[in-house]
Amino acid sequence: MIRRTIGTTLALSLSLLLAAGCGNTPTASNATNAPVKTGVMPVADPEIAVVEMENDGAYGTIKIELYSNIAPKMVERFKELAREGVYDGTTFHRVNDSVIQGGDPNSKDDDPKNDGQGASQKPDVPAEFSDIEYNSGIVGAARGPDVNSANSQFFITLKRESAFDRRYTIFGKVIEGMNNARIISGVQPKDFERPVESVRIKTIRIEPRQ
Repeated sequence: MIRRTIGTTLALSLSLLLAAGCGNTPTASNATNAPVKTGVMPVADPEIAVVEMENDGAYGTIKIELYSNIAPKMVERFKELAREGVYDGTTFHRVNDSVIQGGDPNSKDDDPKNDGQGASQKPDVPAEFSDIEYNSGIVGAARGPDVNSANSQFFITLKRESAFDRRYTIFGKVIEGMNNARIISGVQPKDFERPVESVRIKTIRIEPRQ
């Protein structure tokens, strides 16, 4: 099954964000054949997502506001998977100075080679592209070469990534814990971009915004 990965440099980011478990490496040219919602400001949901790490002392907590008015299907999926515990025990399997990426159920097992290739058992989510810019702290839906193949994996950008604009569904933004995301991005040692010692999510809670 084709799943989602993310790279380091601008060109590498695009190719690896789309890299397939089957070995395909498409480029940005095939990522623009979906409608783009324009001129709509994101409105935060009354609920937020709280990402609690297993090693809370090292990695802390990340809080994310969610944008149902921008990407209703992806927000619904994210909340659904969080409430069902699908994210519990998954890892941030790809980290670099550009993004941290997680949410793959495959990362719960003991085989690191399949990390980044998995998804939930639910159908893929269609593209919900917008003209919101990929600045620091934006939460996007990872996917395969098909623009309509987002499912469970997500990523957080650590800096401006203009090459991602209008190509990957944005469904939220970090409102607390960006420093923790940057700590995760700098974890060493790594096997390419996968931390050798798993950076594991304890749970993602959906709770009322305070």
